[in-house]
This record gives sequence, C-alpha cells and structure tokens, in this order.
Amino acid sequence: MTTVELHEYIGGLPNICGSEEIVAQGLSRTGAAYLGESGIDFGRVRSAFSNALHMHQPLIPAGGHDLATASVISNLQFMRDFGNDEARYNEGIFAWCYKRMDEFIPQLIHEGKQPRVMLDYSGCLLHGLRTMGLDDVIDSLRNITCNPAYRRAVEWLGNSWGHAVAPSTPAQDFRLHVRAWQQHFAAIFGLEALSRVRGFSPAEMALPNHPDVAYEFVRTLKECGYRWVLVQEHSVERVEDGGQIRQPHVPHLLVARNSQGQTESITAIIKTQGSDTKLVAQMQPYYEAKGLSQAALGGKSIPQLSAQIADGENGGVMMNEFPSKFLEVMREASGSDTPPVNVSEYLEYLDALGIRERDFPAIQPILQKRIWGRFQEGSGGEALERVIAELRKEDGRFHMEGGSWTNNLSWVRGYGHVLAPMEQVSALFAEKTRGVAPSEHRYRNALYYLLMTQTSCFRYWGSGVWTEYARELCRRATAILQHDF
Repeated sequence: MTTVELHEYIGGLPNICGSEEIVAQGLSRTGAAYLGESGIDFGRVRSAFSNALHMHQPLIPAGGHDLATASVISNLQFMRDFGNDEARYNEGIFAWCYKRMDEFIPQLIHEGKQPRVMLDYSGCLLHGLRTMGLDDVIDSLRNITCNPAYRRAVEWLGNSWGHAVAPSTPAQDFRLHVRAWQQHFAAIFGLEALSRVRGFSPAEMALPNHPDVAYEFVRTLKECGYRWVLVQEHSVERVEDGGQIRQPHVPHLLVARNSQGQTESITAIIKTQGSDTKLVAQMQPYYEAKGLSQAALGGKSIPQLSAQIADGENGGVMMNEFPSKFLEVMREASGSDTPPVNVSEYLEYLDALGIRERDFPAIQPILQKRIWGRFQEGSGGEALERVIAELRKEDGRFHMEGGSWTNNLSWVRGYGHVLAPMEQVSALFAEKTRGVAPSEHRYRNALYYLLMTQTSCFRYWGSGVWTEYARELCRRATAILQHDF
C-alpha cells in the first residue's frame, strides 16, 4: 500500500478533490481485506447479523444573525452555540455518540469478545466535527479504524460527501459526492483505511429507479471501487417477475439497465423492515438472525444474514438504551452460532466458498419490470420517456422518484422551490469548471458549495429556515462560479 499522505485541509477547505489518481491507487487493492484477521469461525455459523450506524449533520449558513453573511457551520455547532438548553444538551450527547465506539470496541475486545459494527459518517459531518474543534472524536474514530488491535471489528461504509440523495441529484454531481467522500476519508484516516471501504450506504437509503439514473448510480459505485451496496427491501423487485424479495437474508445482485441497453450490476445487501432507530438501538437484527438457519446458495449451504442500519445518535433509544444493549448482545453473541459480522468479511467468506455474484438472486429497482414489459431494449432515452409517460398516465401511483427508507416521503414532489436553484447551480458548475483542474483552489471552493447545496436535509425539513439555508448556499455557489471562473 502506498505511503503517500494526503493533507486533510488545503487552503482552508476540506480535501475533497485534486488527488484522484492517488486515491484510485489506494482503492486498487484487491483480495480479502477482513477475513484474514476476522477470527470468526464461519464453519460453525448458522446465521449472522450486521448493524450499521448512520451519522450526519448538515452544514448550514448559520454562524451569525444575518443569513447573507453568516459563516457556514455544522448544524451540531449551531446547536452548541446558538441553541436552547435542550439543543445544547443534545449536542453534547450527539458528540459522545460520534466517538463512543472507541469506548465499546476496545472494552469488548479486551474481554475476549468479537464485537462488530459498521460506521457510515457523511463527509460534511466529519468536516463539521473538525471545524468545531472536536479533535477527540476524530482521534477516537482513527483508533478503531487504523489500530490493528481493533480495526477487524469496524467496517466503514462509503457515502455521498454532502449526504445527497441519488434519485434527484444530477448523476455527474453524485459521482463528485462519492469521490469527494473517498478523498476526504483518505485524508483523515489514510489510504490503507480507505482500501478497506468496500460497501456503500446511500443517503436516506434512496435508490434511483429511473433506468438511466439507476445505471449511472451503479456505474459510479463500481468505478469508484465499491463491491456492495445496502438497499431497502421495498425499493427493489425481482428481475424475473417484478415481485417482492423472497430471500432477504442472502446477498442479491442489483442489476441496472439503461435506455441504451447497457448493464451494470453490484452485490446488494438487503436492509429489512423500516428505518426505526429502535431496531438498531435494541439490537433487533440479532434476535431476527437467531430465528434463521442456513440457506442454499450457489450449490453451498451458507449462513443467512440479518442487516440493519439506523441513525446512530437521534432519539432517546439511541442516546440512552443502545450502549448497554450493544454491550449485552456483543457479549452474548460473540463465539455463538449467530455471531455479529461485518458485511465485507461475510462476503469474503462466501468468496472463499467459491460462491460468485452470478449465484445471487437478481433484483432491480422498483417498478422497472413494468417499463421493460413495453420498452424495446436499446431504443434510447426519448423512447424510454414516452413509456414512462404512458405508465404515469395509466397509473397515478407509478413514479420514477426512486425508493427510500419510507414509502411515504418523496424527495422530489413539493421541493421545486429548492430543487430549481440546486439544478441551476449544478448546470453552472458543469459549465464554468469545464477544463479547470480539480486541484485548483477555485474548483475546490466551488465544489465545496455545490456539494453542500445538495444535502438531503434541505428537502427533508421542507420549509421555513431550511429552505432559506438551501437558497442562500445556492446564491453563494452561484456568486463563486460567476466571479472566480
């Protein structure tokens, strides 16, 4: 592995672009990254479970009372510096949540246990922690990420740097988010740590279902070196008949086909049930896994896997109940026939058995079966849009807005007042930065603002000050692009 070190900040900005070749070299490592030091006796495993903790705080123009001149700060800093008593209290708890795995993992390993956890932190959260002076949080994360005594217990998942939702983020921008997160992560934790980031966690579990967008999403993940992606159970369907998933506890192959007839695919791990923090806080995947037995796949008998993800800090259950329950379950499950595992080591075990992606059941994003039933393969984008328009006219429930952690929330409808300025900034960025090196400060500064504008929170909260935050960031991004280029 190369010993090149990346600076975490360049010219006062997080290192999110300009070292693409170095990062690509760091991602070129092949072979097993976890199984060799796993220590889990997979030969006696009947079933297994994986828990992932998602952490995110947006960046907002709120470091002052005048929106037009306020500095950009983390929402966590806003809670600390400008919030009421409850917000200030929660900020301290949140900060502890971001670092507490460095307490739990070493404690359990020193007890002789085999704890496991997957971590998913947005890039803007990592940047916000640093600018707040919470170096202790970063140092704690580095210990469990890089220390050979603990790193086998922790698997990081990639994300979009600004927590952008894939279905309604321009494909070229989403790729910039993915690469920005990788470079920023490598600058903080090193290229060796980045080489072990094999799985991807989409922001808001949002999976595109428009064929051309879904294809670019999967192509981006593959070309950025990811091996697998976490998907919500109800956001996908069986390729053969459009039905619901039959075996949610085995790996699947997510197949994405575009209007030109091109196909990309990637291993998908199914996240079952809803997105309730109680499921992870109370370690529900363990109890679900205890009711599972081995299943046949690729001519082999393999342990089934129950996988779940939830916010790692939000809500009383995560703040207060999770620590004791996590320790209890890790102690009980370690060494049992239903142990905690991280997904990549599980997939590496399947590799060792000779099981390949072609053995996985094939799935595709929801509602695509209806498209392929009347679309002539390879007939292009205009023909595809005609088919989509026909299906929408026939069925008001048919949509191309993607799937997410909830069936009840659209990331498009009702957000035109936010999406329009975001799309204008995206187009201006593509126009103005054409031919400009990503290593230039003006490019990095413009990219920093572009990525911030696309944070999901500006749509999740949907109105009021959050809309104003989004529009102000778009205004600043536009000014940078018009003035500096």
